[in-house]
Amino acid sequence: MKITEIIQKAKEEGKNRFSFELLPPLKGDGLDKTFAAIDSLMPYNPAFINVTCHREETKYTERPDGLIEKHVVRRRPGTVGVSAAIMKKYGIEVVPHVICGGQSRYDIEDTLIDLDFLGIHNVLALRGDAMHGDSRFRPHPEGLEHADALVKQIMDMNAGRFIDGEPNTKHNSQFCIGVAGYPEKHVESPNKLTDLGYLKQKVDAGAEYIATQICYDADRIIQYRDECDKAGIHAPILPGLKPFATKTQLTVLPQTFAVDLPQELVEKVLRCNDNSDVKKVGIEWAISQGEKLLAAGFPVLHFYTMTRTEQVQSIVRELFK
Repeated sequence: MKITEIIQKAKEEGKNRFSFELLPPLKGDGLDKTFAAIDSLMPYNPAFINVTCHREETKYTERPDGLIEKHVVRRRPGTVGVSAAIMKKYGIEVVPHVICGGQSRYDIEDTLIDLDFLGIHNVLALRGDAMHGDSRFRPHPEGLEHADALVKQIMDMNAGRFIDGEPNTKHNSQFCIGVAGYPEKHVESPNKLTDLGYLKQKVDAGAEYIATQICYDADRIIQYRDECDKAGIHAPILPGLKPFATKTQLTVLPQTFAVDLPQELVEKVLRCNDNSDVKKVGIEWAISQGEKLLAAGFPVLHFYTMTRTEQVQSIVRELFK
């Protein structure tokens, strides 16, 4: 089932749902931790599961002769395989992330063909981050620079058009494409209006729904929906939530995700004696956010778990009981 169909069904039936995102395991690890995380949330009937995609990194090692050797490695490969394993084991819709970073258009096309063969027909199309250590995003020499171009490539495949120009008259993919949205604007956008323009380009290219970046202000997400509507962006929006867990996140989250933290949340975290107390605050804050968003008509909430689900269990137990 398409993600848009899941969202619409939840809305029509008045049965609110949630989804969540997982990391592929580190190279060399198995799927035990991944399956354990999923097992902990399956009793609450998740709508679908996202699986992130991570680009390459540069690693330096010292050779026996003392010289330094450069290697390009991927610490978390396996997005396609993990997605297929989850779908096979749990019979749930999966949404692998497909990124521009570090990939040629041909690499992307091969990934999409593999996903289609596996019966995975939902994807989240992202530009991806800059390579670690780079000051800005640099596309692959034969790749794509922006997410709207990635959406267009996926739409071309849906229409039976491949990169080499050979028309496909036998089988067309049917990918439902999601894209990222930023209630507080993307860190690289000069302002909110420009950022909405970039989002509209992605939706106009064929994206069918929007998953928001982490945001700790429910009112800001509701306002973002209104701003999208005024800008002619009418795709359904999945609010992205991540429960606060540690005091260090007071600085790490704004630096990493360019989010503003509401003063009330900051003060509550600062009053905590330890991270155990912070986690309780994080659960309470996310529940409050969720209640407000569900009341505002968002039928599906999306949780960023980093494959740690203890807090999310408490939140969905309260919101979706």
